[in-house]
Amino acid sequence: MPVKMFDGNGAAVEAIRLARPGVIAAYPITPQSSIAEHLADEVANGSIDAEYVRVESEHSAMSVSIGAQLTGVRVATATASVGLALMHEVCGVAAGCRVPIVMPVVNRSLVAPWSLWCDHSDTMAERDTGWLQFYCATVQEILDLTLCAYRISEHEEVLTPSMICFDGFYLSHSMQRVDTPEDEEAWSFVGPYVRKNMYLDTKDVMFINDLCPTVEHTEMKYQQMMGFKRAAEVAKEVFAEYRQRFGRELHTVEKYMLDDADVAVVTIGSMSGTGKYVVNQLREKGVKAGLLRICMFRPFPAEEVREALRGVKVVGVVDRSSGLGAAQGPVCSEVKAALCGETGARVFGFTGGIAGRDISDGSFRKIFGELFDVYEGRADDCKAWFDVRDDAMSIREVDMPC
Repeated sequence: MPVKMFDGNGAAVEAIRLARPGVIAAYPITPQSSIAEHLADEVANGSIDAEYVRVESEHSAMSVSIGAQLTGVRVATATASVGLALMHEVCGVAAGCRVPIVMPVVNRSLVAPWSLWCDHSDTMAERDTGWLQFYCATVQEILDLTLCAYRISEHEEVLTPSMICFDGFYLSHSMQRVDTPEDEEAWSFVGPYVRKNMYLDTKDVMFINDLCPTVEHTEMKYQQMMGFKRAAEVAKEVFAEYRQRFGRELHTVEKYMLDDADVAVVTIGSMSGTGKYVVNQLREKGVKAGLLRICMFRPFPAEEVREALRGVKVVGVVDRSSGLGAAQGPVCSEVKAALCGETGARVFGFTGGIAGRDISDGSFRKIFGELFDVYEGRADDCKAWFDVRDDAMSIREVDMPC
């Protein structure tokens, strides 16, 4: 199997090339821009036999993608941040019409204030629009999960689009070694796209996304729910086949030193490697720490989370989005719901890494320190925002008593 050097955006382009789309519609936005640019290069040099549509916005990119895939060709697009937010309306169309588009999303903070840097506020804002969501920890996973997502999304009992989410700059512009399958090996795994369910055909006309009466609307949403339920099972089947073919392990959740852990953190995305590093350091000191990484966030793997954290007494969930107005961040909310009444664990939410602020090994040591203070009875609570400056209320234009 060839070994190549890719940054995260390059790995996404390589996976798309291997899947042989027939139409590409993309609009560049930092830090996704090089995906759109390199896909155009691949079409220009003949590496991808596709029609490249230069659209005027991300809303148009998704609209073109939906229309093209409904005619029976696999499509490609990608986005980030406010580009994904502009797609919001048509993301719901793709999901509701059961169009199994696979889209890399390079995570970047939503406005305001403006930022070019990474957090998960963009994809977390779309978590309930009916798309599968995979969160990558390495550049290798970007390629692997993109290839698998075609199989999962296009399965006739799933027919649900996928977002392949990876952290802007931390992964999108990080050059790493990637094992890549040969073109024909990848094609034998992914296979050609076969349209199912709704489609556009002048010889067999049907209405697409028409006004739906109340007597049917609930049932159509129920069908989507059943697609998600099946996706959880199909993902495990596809991951097992991928491991057999290419020798790489993929997960819905990844357990790390959890079998005897007293305290654990739950992570998502590229921060996970740093978390594992700190777990290793704590284990060397005889401290029973562990980590659970959530890889497939939609559908949320509640059963796997419960099983993985069974026996862990104190759990900290690290969110890279603020979840403003909620009781805690979105990942923590899901973990708490999964564990409620099941394991007896105390669960605490931690928010940090907003707009690209580094979640360092020191951050994880601080988080584990607070969790072990609770475990050992020295504290009853943890500080939710773990990397806030002391002068937070005095910067910019905010002027209010604390």
